[in-house]
Amino acid sequence: MTTVLESKPASPPVEKIKIKVDGREAEVPRLMPDWQGKLVPTTMLQACQIAGVEVPHYCYHPKLPVAGNCRMCLVEFGLPAIGPDRKPILNEDGTPKIIRQALPYDPNLPRGAIACATPISPGMEIYASSPATKQMREAILESLLINHPLDCPICDQAGECKLQQYSVEYGQSESRFAEEKVHKPKRVDLGPRIVLDDERCILCTRCIRFSKDIAGDDALGIASRGSHNFLTNYPGKAFDNNYTLNTVDICPVGALTSKDFRFQMRVWFLKETKSLCTSCGTGCNIVIGSREEKVYRYTPRENDAVNACWMCDYGRLNYKWIDRADRLKEVRKQKTDGGREPIAWTSALKEISEKLRTAAPGSVAIIASARQTNEELYLLAKLAKRLGARTDSVPRRGEADKLLFHADRNPNSTGARLTGFLSAEMGSNFNQIADAIRTRTIRTLLVFGEDVTKHGLSAALLKGLDALIVSDILPSPTVELAHYLLPGCAHAEKRGTFTNVKGRVQKLMKAVEPPGDARPEWEFLHELVFNVTGQNGFVSIEGLFHQMAKDVPALAGLTWAALGDTGVTVAI
Repeated sequence: MTTVLESKPASPPVEKIKIKVDGREAEVPRLMPDWQGKLVPTTMLQACQIAGVEVPHYCYHPKLPVAGNCRMCLVEFGLPAIGPDRKPILNEDGTPKIIRQALPYDPNLPRGAIACATPISPGMEIYASSPATKQMREAILESLLINHPLDCPICDQAGECKLQQYSVEYGQSESRFAEEKVHKPKRVDLGPRIVLDDERCILCTRCIRFSKDIAGDDALGIASRGSHNFLTNYPGKAFDNNYTLNTVDICPVGALTSKDFRFQMRVWFLKETKSLCTSCGTGCNIVIGSREEKVYRYTPRENDAVNACWMCDYGRLNYKWIDRADRLKEVRKQKTDGGREPIAWTSALKEISEKLRTAAPGSVAIIASARQTNEELYLLAKLAKRLGARTDSVPRRGEADKLLFHADRNPNSTGARLTGFLSAEMGSNFNQIADAIRTRTIRTLLVFGEDVTKHGLSAALLKGLDALIVSDILPSPTVELAHYLLPGCAHAEKRGTFTNVKGRVQKLMKAVEPPGDARPEWEFLHELVFNVTGQNGFVSIEGLFHQMAKDVPALAGLTWAALGDTGVTVAI
């Protein structure tokens, strides 16, 4: 098994077109992928992006069908003049003559086009910063702001609002509007997770196109006419699918807001950390928004190889357990009378190491969650090999959808196999481990991140063990029976890697500090492995990853740095 480092078949040369953007010549591809990945003529907006010139826009989104209805991307442009003989007309210096005006009889009228939907052509000149373009942008912004409420201080979108940003960068400093604004519905309950303020809506239709074309739920639309247009859901039907909160992300203003995040925190106070969603095997790339060691939200992070720029609502909202008041915070040891007492990490690891080192071959079993990182499963595999231990993980299956939500609810089932921790089908060894405990063949059980009492290992069975060593994050019946309790970390509290169902190895980064004495599992597992096997060789997560890459054939040649922000796909 060898690593595949994004290998792709050789592609034909890309045909380029020469144009000018704000007077600077640029070569851009004649064709570029559209929202479905199909090659279509490159637009003026895409050409400007390649040339490093920003063209403001609202309705355009690279992952949605083009609508061309906000007009914010209007730019002045010119085309080479063509003579009666259908040949280009040249200037005296031999360069093509460019016609900038819309009509021959009105040389002062600029020719404007919506950059998001107008394809480029050879010799085209785009004047993205000309006075005429500036005038068009000011007029569009003035139109959008006519009926927009002046409620930025209380709007959840403040700090991330394109209307706010563009009005400062491209708008006018004064308003000429004196009439009463048109009032529309406010605080509309669209569904279980979304609140709509129609007065803020600029009718860009991003949410409508996403719901229909991406999520497959044609639930939103525009009602009424003229300046009284407003966004609404289908009559009698709540806006309720597993991807509704993506509409909050793509809304350029504060019209659609998340009930979960609404009025919780100003976005400019949030620390943003690149990480992964751990709710299923897809491994969506996310940004964790946190402040003062508290997680406030997950938002999707773009990765075309995994989740584009979307994520499901279930995964997005699956974070509140991280801050639960009953988090396990102390290292504990069972006393002879059955009670439990705090113990220092050094003492606990020393005693556990001694028990494992002196355990008879085959008398140890390890059950570890496939929600542990690659590095942690790799270390557990090394322990299991040294101890001759039987291993297993708990399978988690659910109903998949056609977009991102995978049937495998474990984020790292693939990693459990690649690292060598699992050599059989997940869940297939539970009965054997239970029988071996009954016959007293297995005397020591290590459990990482699972409540095994729900999976065939009853409390009565666990009480017959000489040593039950448990590492977990939240209380459970298994935790209550542990002889040693080692508090672990949530994914947001440590660094490491996961391997998703398609074999993509991706990083997760630390966003918040763990509570109390909780430690990343790889840190104390490293000490256990060293104490039991004598194998060392790393002092950091980077060093551990590099050691793992040497030992695991599927990861051969990979480095921590090579993973970047979006990961690398390996052969599985």
